[in-house]
Amino acid sequence: MRHSMKISLGTFACSGIEAHLGSDLAIGVREALADYTRRLDSDAPPIDMPRLAHEALPAKPAKVLDLPVSEETLEALEREASRQGTSVSQLAAHSVLVYLAEIDRMTQFSAV
Repeated sequence: MRHSMKISLGTFACSGIEAHLGSDLAIGVREALADYTRRLDSDAPPIDMPRLAHEALPAKPAKVLDLPVSEETLEALEREASRQGTSVSQLAAHSVLVYLAEIDRMTQFSAV
């Protein structure tokens, strides 16, 4: 079953997706969510949201996506958001930044 979730992305996340993954933001976010949820149960889980991100005032998003996600993805994000004390939308935005950082790190290693 498919569910829909709203994800707010800042300018930095949008430009990072476009630079590394192409102009379709939805595809980039789906890739980031898939990577993040896959890593939740792995030996190398993704980093948690920084504490300051929980307390920061919400900035005006550059884009708000209404993204279809699987029930399994939504449930995994809900569990992780609850564990971290944040919203699913904030965790999804965080997952994009984590994914972009990983892409950037891997790009640097391959350039060496």
